[in-house]
Amino acid sequence: MLRQILYVFLISALPVIELRGAIPVGAAMGLPLSAVFVASVVGSMFPVPFILLFMRRVVNWLCSVSKFSERVIQHRIRSVLNKRDKLRRGSLLAALAIFVAVPLPGTGVWTGAMLAVLLDIRLKTALPAIGIGCVAVGVIVSILTYGVKIAAFG
Repeated sequence: MLRQILYVFLISALPVIELRGAIPVGAAMGLPLSAVFVASVVGSMFPVPFILLFMRRVVNWLCSVSKFSERVIQHRIRSVLNKRDKLRRGSLLAALAIFVAVPLPGTGVWTGAMLAVLLDIRLKTALPAIGIGCVAVGVIVSILTYGVKIAAFG
């Protein structure tokens, strides 16, 4: 069982898949909800501090690669910063948590962490907001997955 929980942890740490894919995989393996939920949330949050700490360096490096990449990246950064100015600080963090909590493709902890970097939200502020969103989406996906599993298979 420990090996299966490790698989769930690793799947949830992957970009795009995150815990939205890891929880159904854990349920399909027959693992208990509590183990799957904890492994998925911890696995999903595992890369977030690294993204928050090092993404700015990656962006700077990409800008130095070519003029084209610099223009594209600077355009996206300006677009994000223009939207940030419309939100107050508190609502910005709430928006970040809600963005991460939406169980749709393109949202999640990886994208939320990248947004936090682009919005210049500090690690100690962004990490709790992303964590709240991660737990919320974990609850949503768990209810959808295990609720359907219980309803379908009794």
